[in-house]
Amino acid sequence: MANAGSGSLATILFLFISQAALHKGAAQDPVVSQNLVTDNVAVVEGETAIISCRVKNNDDSVIQLLNPNRQTIYFRDMRPLKDARFQLVNFSENELRVSLSNVSLSDEGRYVCQLYTDPPQEAYADITVLIPPGNPIIEAKDEVLSEGNETEMTCTAMSSKPAATIRWMKGDKELTGKPKVELTYDKMYTVTSRVAFAVSKEDDGVPVICIVDHPAVKDFRARRFLEVQYKPEVKIVVEFPQGLTREGENLELMCHAKGKPQPQRINWYKVDDEVPTHAVITGSDLYIENLNKSYNGTYRCVASNPLGESYDDYVLYVYDAPTTTPIPTSAIITTTTIITTSTSNFEANQDTAPSTEPAAHDSRAGEGAPRTVDHAVIGGVVAVVVFAMLCLLIVLGRYFARHKGTYFTHEAKGADDAADADTAIINAEGGHTNSDEKKEYYI
Repeated sequence: MANAGSGSLATILFLFISQAALHKGAAQDPVVSQNLVTDNVAVVEGETAIISCRVKNNDDSVIQLLNPNRQTIYFRDMRPLKDARFQLVNFSENELRVSLSNVSLSDEGRYVCQLYTDPPQEAYADITVLIPPGNPIIEAKDEVLSEGNETEMTCTAMSSKPAATIRWMKGDKELTGKPKVELTYDKMYTVTSRVAFAVSKEDDGVPVICIVDHPAVKDFRARRFLEVQYKPEVKIVVEFPQGLTREGENLELMCHAKGKPQPQRINWYKVDDEVPTHAVITGSDLYIENLNKSYNGTYRCVASNPLGESYDDYVLYVYDAPTTTPIPTSAIITTTTIITTSTSNFEANQDTAPSTEPAAHDSRAGEGAPRTVDHAVIGGVVAVVVFAMLCLLIVLGRYFARHKGTYFTHEAKGADDAADADTAIINAEGGHTNSDEKKEYYI
């Protein structure tokens, strides 16, 4: 009984004090004051909001907190409102701080911090309740796409507050969508975004991502992987030989074909001719033994699937079998040997090398193919040789001319006292028997 009586007395006292305070502050309308400070609050549904009323300069006036219906939540440190979700966090002369747990949409609105002065001072704290959207849903117009076609996708974020925003990504590339916002009967927002784009074979397996941005959630995503079908890609690879294709050797070509769906049929043809009768075709491989020049031509690999067919070409050019040139055992004149060797190399290069570089998949462009002959170098070598021969002839001519003059001089010396020519020659030879100047040399 004593406890009950004490509780009733405290309630009566609280009501008396509050009524007195209300009558005191009712003389004038409340005003917004810079002395009383509070903050707006944004809180996710189901979480806890903190409301703080702060006084810069307090003169022992009463602080109270009111809900949007202007019902008193806390009067100083007492809670007359019977809602246990409101709890006192801090009370002092300069602050009243209250927590509201398990916030719902009905708790949204303007809360009032009131300081009982004359006139009363007020400050307002707006509580905004955030409701995150549900899991985003992606829907595609086409399950399976063909290369070059255009498709459309939609992404929906339902029942959020405020309205969410939607972004699109295709791999690392951002797409531009067209959003549509709808307000439902329960003051929720449903956002739908549509995006249209064309696909290529490179898009096969690439994810399309719907990204939902909302104050209550970050990086909320849904994704869908593209399935794109495309016609085959064909490439011929030379397995053997690694260098030039020569007579008597074997040739092995492999045809790589990739498509979606994977091509089931791969065929080999020879353009404008028949494939050699003894050629062996095993699946995607072509094998030809004992090459000769009659096999020259363009060989084509063709692969197909329901979306179309593609091909790749290989140009076969068969060279002569390699021959060994014998090395000369002796050379009478050095200049002659140089001319012969240069000419042989020049002719060999003309027989084995084309004048221009061929295109890709051409056996003439194989590794080790001879390069184009440098005619300037050969012309220079020939010019040097001719010049050397002319110089040699000039030197020999001068040499013979000088010694011929010496012979006539000696003959004249013996003719001074001789009766005839024979006697003059004998006298000239006898007078210079031991002299080196009378010797003649023949080459």
